Amino acid sequence: MREESPERKGPLRSGFTTGSCATATSLAAARLLLRGETFDALTIDLPKGGKTLLLRIEHCERSATGAIASIIKDAGDDPDVTHGARIFAQVELTAEPGITFLAGSGVGTVTRPGLVLEVGEPAINPVPRQMMRHHLERLALEAGYPGGFQVTIGVENGEVLAQKTMNARLGILGGLSILGTSGIVRPFSCAAYIASIQQAIDVARANGESHLAACTGNASEAAMRTHFGLPEIALIEMGDFVGAVLKHTKRVPVPRLSLCGGFGKISKLAAGHMDLHSRSSSIDLPWLAEQAAALGAGASLQAAIASCTTSQQALKLSHEAGFLLADHICRLARNVALSKLPAATALDVFAIDRAGNLMGSAS
Repeated sequence: MREESPERKGPLRSGFTTGSCATATSLAAARLLLRGETFDALTIDLPKGGKTLLLRIEHCERSATGAIASIIKDAGDDPDVTHGARIFAQVELTAEPGITFLAGSGVGTVTRPGLVLEVGEPAINPVPRQMMRHHLERLALEAGYPGGFQVTIGVENGEVLAQKTMNARLGILGGLSILGTSGIVRPFSCAAYIASIQQAIDVARANGESHLAACTGNASEAAMRTHFGLPEIALIEMGDFVGAVLKHTKRVPVPRLSLCGGFGKISKLAAGHMDLHSRSSSIDLPWLAEQAAALGAGASLQAAIASCTTSQQALKLSHEAGFLLADHICRLARNVALSKLPAATALDVFAIDRAGNLMGSAS
C-alpha cells in the first residue's frame, strides 16, 4: 500500500508522470544524436488539450552506442512511489524507420495476459509510447532523418521501488511501469492507483479467476487469503477505492466478488461512500448509534456509541451488549455495493478488527 502524504493547508502542487519523463529524456537524447544539441530543459506536448509541459533535464551525454538522458521525477504533492526517482532514456539510431521500445534497468516486463500490453512487452504503457513516437517522429522529420530509433527506458532503483506497487501481482516483473494518460500527476487524484486496481481485475479474469477479493489493506487481504484460500492473483488491493472496484467490475463482470476491510471503512461503504479515505469521508459514530438502535440497543448504549472516539470502540460496546453490529453494517454495505454491480455478481462483505479478525459478514 502506498504511504499517505501528511495533511497540509493550502493548494497542492501538481507533478508529472513517468510517461512525461520518458518522453522528455528520449527527446533530449535523440536531439543530441541528430542535432548535436543539449538542453537544460525541454518542452513536450501533452496528449490531451493541446497543452505543453516544461521539464528540466538532469543529464544528457553521448554513450558508446547512442545517447542517454535522465530526469528526476517530480510527483508534486501526490503520494507517488516514483517521486524523486531518476528516470533515463537510452536512444540509439536504427537504419529501419520506426521506434522500438525496450525495458532498461528498473522497468518491468509483462509476463501475464490481461494487460493492455502483450506478454513479453516492456511495461511502457500505450500513452507514454504514443507521446514518445509523436516527439521522435516530428524530430526525425525536422532533421531530415530517414531512419528509426531504439528507445530503452529505465528507472534507477526501480526494482526496489516496484516492491511498493502491485506490479508483481499483475505479472509485471523486474521493475516499475511507465505510466500516465495525461502527462500530469494531480495531487491525490490517485489515477495510477485506480489504474492498477483495474489492471489487477483484468489480469485475474484473463487468467481464469472467477472469485476475486478486494481488500483495503494487508490485514484484510490476509483474512481473505485464510478464509477462502484464494491465490494471490485473485486478491485485489483496492485501498480506499471501493468505488473503482465496483465501477470496473460492472464493465468486467466477476462471477463472485468479496469485499473486506476494517469495520470503520466498511461502515463508510454502508453509509454510501465510494471513497473510504478520511479526506473524502468520515466515520459517523452517531449514525452507528442509530444502526445499533435498529438492532434493539437502548438509549444508554446508543449514547455511549455516539460518544466513542473510534469505530472499534463502538463495535466492542455493541458486541459486549449482544448486538451484532458488524453483521448489520456488512449487510448495509452489501446492499450499497449490490446497487453498483451487475445482477449476476455474487457478493459478500466482511469486516475485520485491527488484529485482522473477522468481526462480521454478509453474503
